[in-house]
Amino acid sequence: MTDIDPPGGDRRPAVPSEAAAALARCVSVEPAKFAAAHWGRTPLLSRADELPNRAGFADLLSPADADELLSRRGLRTPFLRIAKDGQLVPAARFTGGGGAGAEIGDQVLDERVLELYAGGATLVLQGLHRTWPALVDFARELGTAVGQPLQVNAYLTPAGSQGFATHYDTHDVFVLQVDGRKHWRIHPPVLPDPLERQPWGGRADEVAATADGPAALDVVLAPGDALYLPRGWLHSAQAQESSSLHLTVGVRALTRYAMVEELLALAAEDQRLRATLPFGTDVADPDAIEPELTETVEALRDWLLRADPAAVAARLRQRAWPAARPAPIRPLAQAAALAALDVDARLAPRPGLRWQVTPRGDRVALVLSDRTITLPASCAPAVRALLGGTVRVGDLPGLDDDADRLTLARRLLREAVLVPA
Repeated sequence: MTDIDPPGGDRRPAVPSEAAAALARCVSVEPAKFAAAHWGRTPLLSRADELPNRAGFADLLSPADADELLSRRGLRTPFLRIAKDGQLVPAARFTGGGGAGAEIGDQVLDERVLELYAGGATLVLQGLHRTWPALVDFARELGTAVGQPLQVNAYLTPAGSQGFATHYDTHDVFVLQVDGRKHWRIHPPVLPDPLERQPWGGRADEVAATADGPAALDVVLAPGDALYLPRGWLHSAQAQESSSLHLTVGVRALTRYAMVEELLALAAEDQRLRATLPFGTDVADPDAIEPELTETVEALRDWLLRADPAAVAARLRQRAWPAARPAPIRPLAQAAALAALDVDARLAPRPGLRWQVTPRGDRVALVLSDRTITLPASCAPAVRALLGGTVRVGDLPGLDDDADRLTLARRLLREAVLVPA
């Protein structure tokens, strides 16, 4: 593993081995080549025999697992969508109350799901990175590897059926074929690098016209195959001679436009840019607004030249970090560990946790995605040790006695920064 220096001067692993292994399951080229030649640029088809896990992806979610979710887990909308003939089926057609003690009417009814699926509808299990244990871990590890938050959906399509017409996504995707075979047709973008506010529906005619032309990639994915698609690339998929199950891992990549948005939000600090337009300005008259536009552009240019990278980074952190949850904790086990904590206990940082350690005078700040924990500056060496890997409480450096070590360890266990090793 390699190290990087995050803001605040502390060092931590950049790409843990688990994260590198998750990416290797999805792409058949070295990470550096994937980043340079494909990431955000061009599709990449990876056949099962080119990937390290020849067993495929059924360990992440199998057809039996999908049945478990649909029948025994009290699944509710919007964790299931159903599509047929390119249109979403209204949720009221497959949801209702769950019986005594579970009367809320948005619960998935398995008998109605059966009726729709047997009739050719595609089932879309959504948010699996929050609900299915194997995918919770996989999404966290892959997200660490690509440095972006992820979402995971599963698509279950009956034989010969197609859930959605040709379209594009506003996020990159890894398609992981679990079961069955699916025919994919990929066409170049009509709008390269679309933002989330630029969905394909606004360009439906261009999409349809492009889809009628020659495909950039025309392939059938078999179990264990993987396909990477940058955002904007047109695609459609049809199950073949049997039903199909594939996972779609969506990458919610941050863009330069996100930086623009944060720069403009910070620009509110500039008084010239907050100035009122002259009295009586006709904002519908181009000639009337021209001098104000010129002045505004000049003021904005002057402000941008003084933009503080640290301020922009802080705003991007607030946008990105909450979108990628760390590993789940077990509240009951964590509380028991708190009660039993002693100097021989071994603790580790919560996997996937994002943090910064920043000196603040006679204090040290541990910045997390949703809060900041401030501690005496004397705790800094111990905090660095705890965040750096597994450590015995009694071995924490920089503190005078075991009572102080236990107090710090309890605080960070209670804050879910640490977990029992």
